[in-house]
Amino acid sequence: MKPSEISGLEPSLSREAYWGDAFYARERDAIFWSQWFYVGRAEQWSDIGAYRVLDIAGESVIVVRAHEGLHAHLNFCRHRGCRLLRGEGVVRGSIRCPYHSWTYALDGRLLASPHVPNDAVPSKSRRLHAAAVAEWEGFVFVHLSPEPANALREQLGPIPARLARYPLAQLKAATSIAYEVAANWKVVLENYNECYHCAGVHPELCRVVPAFKREGGNELDWERGIPHRDGAWTFTSNGTSARAPFVSLSDDEKVRHKGELIYPNFMLSLGADHVAAFSLWPHGPASTTVRCDFLFDPAEIAKTTFDPNDVVEFWDLVNKQDWEICESVQAGMQSRAFDHGYYAPMEDASLDIRRYLASRVGEGNLR
Repeated sequence: MKPSEISGLEPSLSREAYWGDAFYARERDAIFWSQWFYVGRAEQWSDIGAYRVLDIAGESVIVVRAHEGLHAHLNFCRHRGCRLLRGEGVVRGSIRCPYHSWTYALDGRLLASPHVPNDAVPSKSRRLHAAAVAEWEGFVFVHLSPEPANALREQLGPIPARLARYPLAQLKAATSIAYEVAANWKVVLENYNECYHCAGVHPELCRVVPAFKREGGNELDWERGIPHRDGAWTFTSNGTSARAPFVSLSDDEKVRHKGELIYPNFMLSLGADHVAAFSLWPHGPASTTVRCDFLFDPAEIAKTTFDPNDVVEFWDLVNKQDWEICESVQAGMQSRAFDHGYYAPMEDASLDIRRYLASRVGEGNLR
């Protein structure tokens, strides 16, 4: 759409949606605690007993690998509610409460309750509260309901088909960076979902991908992928790399960049030789941790010449530019004079967050 054809602008979400504690509480219940939430790569739980304690919008969850696969449990003992584990590590055979030594199998079953006969414990309390775990192409998701109403595939929609030629399951993380961003999780997603800002915020990126700054990003075809400048084919400062492209890609995909947003907290950017996987961890209306895992072909990682820094340093530059502008947006919306903003026509993808929220928290709660 040309500027002369613009008849009006769509209103954005209200100030309350970005700053309100009550709105965030509704999101916790209807989204983060009721949808599949991306938590990391399966390789982070490679050994039996390997665990990570995760904060899913204020709910502490243990994800642990047992012999039969991954399990997730809410992180408290059924006896007195003590936290069972912290951080990450490996437990040997069982999970023991540090308070009174009640002990649980990796699958959550109560194994021992010292000085208390097992049959004295109510049957419904003889195991940890379970959450559901599912994997897609090496990416691990947790659902805080033990029996989710929808399968992970339903939430992923058409995305797996669009990315079928990327060898996602085989990739390994070479490095990761965690960022603390003073912005609402939706500000981060809305920013990811448009390139109207790219010309002003990302000059280095636009030198590699000039299409990002044309027409305010109005004509980008994300399903096909975005072309690099002539001679460039990946996200590095010069647009090239000594690494080989993934052999399974089409010729078109070997010179284009793709991006996918999987609500509520997963941003996936795919180059021909690497993938940047972003997980968002909201801590309140104005605080989000963003973790970025940089994934590469294991055959490339195994080479003595392997060096991911050309990708990592370029992404780190682009990421910090994004987080700085997101924090500026969040700060500006704190003004008592701010009621709502507007979406320009080239921000149609960002506008879609309204539809997603309406489907989860209700249309009447958006204004």
